[in-house]
Amino acid sequence: MIKDQGGRPVNLPPFFTLHAFDSIGSTNEEARALADKGAVEGQLVWARSQNQGVGRRGRGWSSPEGNLYCSLMLRPNCSVQEGAKLSFLIALALYRSAKDVLPDHADLSLKWPNDLLIDRHKVAGILLESKSASDGNLEWLVVGTGVNIAFFPEHTDGLPATSFEKQGSDCSVEQVLELYAAHFLDLYRVWQKDGFEPIRREWLQYASGMKKKITVRLPNETFNGTFIDLDTAGALVLQLEDGSQRMVTAGEVFFLPND
Repeated sequence: MIKDQGGRPVNLPPFFTLHAFDSIGSTNEEARALADKGAVEGQLVWARSQNQGVGRRGRGWSSPEGNLYCSLMLRPNCSVQEGAKLSFLIALALYRSAKDVLPDHADLSLKWPNDLLIDRHKVAGILLESKSASDGNLEWLVVGTGVNIAFFPEHTDGLPATSFEKQGSDCSVEQVLELYAAHFLDLYRVWQKDGFEPIRREWLQYASGMKKKITVRLPNETFNGTFIDLDTAGALVLQLEDGSQRMVTAGEVFFLPND
């Protein structure tokens, strides 16, 4: 039985098999190894600290003890394109978990494609890795999450960061892990039954920058547009100044000053 630092058992729904480490190189790496060994979905790798944590686009992810670092291995039996949409489901699970432990006045929002913000300060991020089977469907999907609970980096390449503690929560890592697992499973059952649409609708309720002008940075282009929707494939829908619409399937999103 795995216990928290106060001796209380960590309680997760039966769907999950928990692998807990005091320290590890990368929870995603461990989850990938479990997947390749044929483990059933629901393997949840949790570490109190990481020394090789990785964020989006290969950026390092600061991983001191006191924050949540975990990776969930899934076998969703779907195409690669459908599986990629699960990042929005994970973001919703994190949003709901944060809502449970933060003060009511906390300004929570979701930033496309997969960041959790408080007052437009990043507090959590998501990293998806996958392997395709010979039929083109996913063999497995690993979803890594990092949540700033006690600590956050003072200097970042993009949005400034914050933590649950700085925002007035005295929650524990174990508490957030339990909440995240429970909310994920609820949403995963919805996705399995009804597909992406209910996930998309709820995500849009909490989307940061909705109906406002934002900047999108692509490898060879940067442009502005008004964020008006999320399409059924998970793409950002922007309205440009000439009235036309443009879909963005990958890129960096930035908020305009005073907007």
